[in-house]
Amino acid sequence: MSCQCILLLLLVAGAAAVEVQRPRGVSLSKRQFYEDGKPFTCLDGSKTIPFDRVNDDYCDCQDASDEPGTAACPNGNFHCTNAGFRPVFIPSSRVNDGICDCCDTTDEYNSGAICQNTCKELGYKERESLLKLAEITKEGFLLKQQLIQEAMRGVDDRKAKLEEVRSGKGDLETKVEALRTVKEAAEQPEREAKERHLKAWEGEGKSAIRMEKDKARMVQVFLELDEDSDGLKPGMNLMKPRKRSGKWMIRSGKNPFQSVLSHMDMLVAYLHLLFRNIEKEISFDFGTESEFTYMYNQCYEMPTSEYVYKLCPFNRVTQKPKFGGSETSLGSWGKWAGPEDNIYSVMKYEHGTGCWQGPNRATTVSLICGTETAVTSTSEPSRCEYLMEFTTPAACPEPPSPDSLYPPVHTEL
Repeated sequence: MSCQCILLLLLVAGAAAVEVQRPRGVSLSKRQFYEDGKPFTCLDGSKTIPFDRVNDDYCDCQDASDEPGTAACPNGNFHCTNAGFRPVFIPSSRVNDGICDCCDTTDEYNSGAICQNTCKELGYKERESLLKLAEITKEGFLLKQQLIQEAMRGVDDRKAKLEEVRSGKGDLETKVEALRTVKEAAEQPEREAKERHLKAWEGEGKSAIRMEKDKARMVQVFLELDEDSDGLKPGMNLMKPRKRSGKWMIRSGKNPFQSVLSHMDMLVAYLHLLFRNIEKEISFDFGTESEFTYMYNQCYEMPTSEYVYKLCPFNRVTQKPKFGGSETSLGSWGKWAGPEDNIYSVMKYEHGTGCWQGPNRATTVSLICGTETAVTSTSEPSRCEYLMEFTTPAACPEPPSPDSLYPPVHTEL
């Protein structure tokens, strides 16, 4: 049996109820304001009354402080001592209403309701729950320390990789420029030859056009002179012109440099993209000590009766029908959205697929300490607004000291 369990048993076994006399419904912290036999002053200072008018089932004080143990004042509160468990306040309207609200049954002292004191049992269960939670927190926090160490090593590795990519990218760009220069020099004679051929082709083309026009004029003149339409003019033996045509063809072969340059340009573009991605990952906010880094580029699914929900931290949240259908975006990574003292406890995903005649879908993810990384629940409390609970060791706080692990057993009566 662990020391913590022994400590728990000692606390429970050694607890002794100590009765402190005070009017019914008054908490121990306010006992000094109620002294038997002395006039009572309303806690708001508005009035002073004889002490025998405290809990006389008639509301004298505007703040209801003279009737802590009855239902006389609509704005009053009744203090449940709940020895062995946690003390609570309930509205005075619940006093003697036939329903047992206090686990020590003190709220039903005059209703005839049959109540059982369950405070000791509830206190035991709560302490068991706290013990289990403490064990989870302790184990999760140890895992968190490992995640932090891995993240730090990962940052160093990515920085080294970034320099390697930067250097490789620079060297490759230099080689590309050198090869491009060689290609330009090698292609210069070919370009000049093409330009000469093009000029020659344009010159011959113009000559051919002029020749065709001259031939057309000659035919027209001949037709005017050929009165009998026999194709001949007396005294002349003219032959009809024959058409000639020709084409200047320029052959183009494969460029030996182009294929290599294309591949090298693609490699430079890939290295540039890789460089930007590594830079982004290094500068991204993965928590106070980069404890959430391990979830980057990972996805976690949770099936329900109708859908499969997928959370890809720092990327997106989606919903897909379980039995076929397209995926719906429930939001893309927006920001950390926890309270100021614990900002890394909540993730916000925004600008998902728009609802019919409604807003774009959005998801709020609450991070809970756990030994496993998993989506544990999902809901849609309002239209197009989703909630998820996500357990991760990275959300585990430092466990409390043994002295503060268990609350003291409540013995106030």
